[in-house]
Amino acid sequence: MNHDLESTHLESKDEDSHCEGCGVLLQTSDSGKIGYIPTSALTRSPIVCQRCFRIKHYNEVSSATLNQDDFLKMLGGIESTNSLVVHIVDLFDFEGSLIAGLQRFVGNNPILLAVNKIDLLPKVTNYNRIFNWIQMRTKEMGLKTVDIVLCSAKKNMGFDVLLHKIDLYRKDKDIYVVGATNVGKSTLINRLIKDYSDLESELTTSPYPGTTLDLVKIPLEDGRDIVDTPGIVYKHRMTELVDKRELATIMPTTTLKPMVFQLNENQTLFFGALARMDFIKGERRSFTCYMAGALQIHRTKLERADALYADHKGTLLQPPGANSSVELPALVKHAVHIIKDQKTDVLISGLGWITVNGTTGADLMIWAPKGVKVVVRPALI
Repeated sequence: MNHDLESTHLESKDEDSHCEGCGVLLQTSDSGKIGYIPTSALTRSPIVCQRCFRIKHYNEVSSATLNQDDFLKMLGGIESTNSLVVHIVDLFDFEGSLIAGLQRFVGNNPILLAVNKIDLLPKVTNYNRIFNWIQMRTKEMGLKTVDIVLCSAKKNMGFDVLLHKIDLYRKDKDIYVVGATNVGKSTLINRLIKDYSDLESELTTSPYPGTTLDLVKIPLEDGRDIVDTPGIVYKHRMTELVDKRELATIMPTTTLKPMVFQLNENQTLFFGALARMDFIKGERRSFTCYMAGALQIHRTKLERADALYADHKGTLLQPPGANSSVELPALVKHAVHIIKDQKTDVLISGLGWITVNGTTGADLMIWAPKGVKVVVRPALI
């Protein structure tokens, strides 16, 4: 695979020339390129590139990502294998993290859908309802699965069920694990390694996109492999657009505490300076926001919204903060009509969702950076 490295790769055995964290081919010549490892670090065990070492030990930000053409070629190679495909999605951003068209890449290989991060849902959540909702949404989005498992790799919820389902459907197959960035893929694979393999090495896990850069094969005791694939970098997710230092503000790590706002028509909610919802028309009602607790939500009158954004973006309204190194695309409008007698969510991919309560219809305007996916769906909760 061509990573555009203008350097010499390691002169060693194949199994030693790849980073045990991200899977990229190692090289010692150019510290500015992916796969770089100082010569002095070649004797370490496990052998990891400088990038993975810094992520793991210093939580350092890295901007290196896999070329998308290389990624699609890699994903397409699954079709010719005899494998069980475990597709990990993020329940916090279900529609944003589901891989569109996965079926055509994996051919006839069975797909087991692992819906991660269920620990984020409020404790009173009915998981049977969540399962049925996911089943419905998956079918609507054209993905055929042999089964669905709700889990949390971080909290060890549903993991025994996932292992049972993998055993049930794997038979003598390899396990390919696929997913978008920041869905908890590496964390879940590290759990699989502990149950299926006697290896002690861990994959690189960090809060930053693009952590895994190449196929990482973990041999199993039966001669098969767990194969970790690089996370797809979807530019329609807010998490891929913001300054990486601000990810902690928009990515929840603990149970969501819904924030409820009673609004009249012609009122606006700002979600930092990242997005905005205008309540254009409808009876007074409540809006429940499922977003990270660190994200500041500000309410104002619609007539003042434009001026507030212009005057306070980066100060009162943040993220992005005034010192952000990233200039987000301009906010664009998405008209949303809420049908009466139907509890509805409006998802802003990577940021969370707003549940529109009430039994009467309503008209909203959602503002989000150009390219960010906005989804109207039946309410998850």
